[in-house]
Amino acid sequence: MNQPIVARPAGFFRDTRSIAIRALRQLPRELEFVIPALAVPLFFLIVNIGALQDVAGFTPMKIDYKAFQLPVGIVFAVTGISRASALVLDIQDGYLDRLLLTPVSRRALLLGLMVSDFVLVLALTIPVMILGFVIGVRFPTGPLGVLVFMLMGAFWGIAFTGFPYTIALRTGNPSAVNSSFILFFPFAFMTTTFLPLEAMTGWLGGVAVYNPVTYLLAGLRSLFVGWQAGELLKGMAAIAGLAVVSQTLAFSALKSRVKQK
Repeated sequence: MNQPIVARPAGFFRDTRSIAIRALRQLPRELEFVIPALAVPLFFLIVNIGALQDVAGFTPMKIDYKAFQLPVGIVFAVTGISRASALVLDIQDGYLDRLLLTPVSRRALLLGLMVSDFVLVLALTIPVMILGFVIGVRFPTGPLGVLVFMLMGAFWGIAFTGFPYTIALRTGNPSAVNSSFILFFPFAFMTTTFLPLEAMTGWLGGVAVYNPVTYLLAGLRSLFVGWQAGELLKGMAAIAGLAVVSQTLAFSALKSRVKQK
């Protein structure tokens, strides 16, 4: 009797790599999503510096207002960038269902996309950094400080991706995924985007204390002063805390979708 032909599992790491490579190959065909994600933070970086540096140029960290704003540009550039929209298309055209019929690792379905997201958001930090250097921002912490700055920004971007992936897996709706950036608005503006925490008063100052972006920005800005382990650790803790929440939601949504099949 002939035995049925069954696909052999390739392994978790191979599955993750294959999905990541496929996602990266699709990026050149979807530049209409990438270019606005880069143009908006560059525009606001220039406008904020031009409009506010004379009136808000003071910072308790004794850094130039251009350096004070550069982390904001990085955070805006990397937040909300993900392959969630592509995942929705895979759901709608049945590609994800076909994948689920194979022995592919279920965790790799998301992790592969996140690997490609990390490459993308790290690449998006480069133009922002170039603009920063052009306008005169310098790092006393040297090349290593630049690398830490870019990596912290990229890891924040990956930490946030859990939210759009959760929406994509729960709804399968492209409009809902495209509007997921709205979730970042409270993080973005109820924090030290324009002024240091010491200058914020009233309820806004109180909210900023509990906003993880406050500590992320403080950690990034500390690299313009020197190596301040305390600020960096707080920034990394903010990234880790957001990642735990968002990734838990995303993998729970993936588990629920897999159970439906």
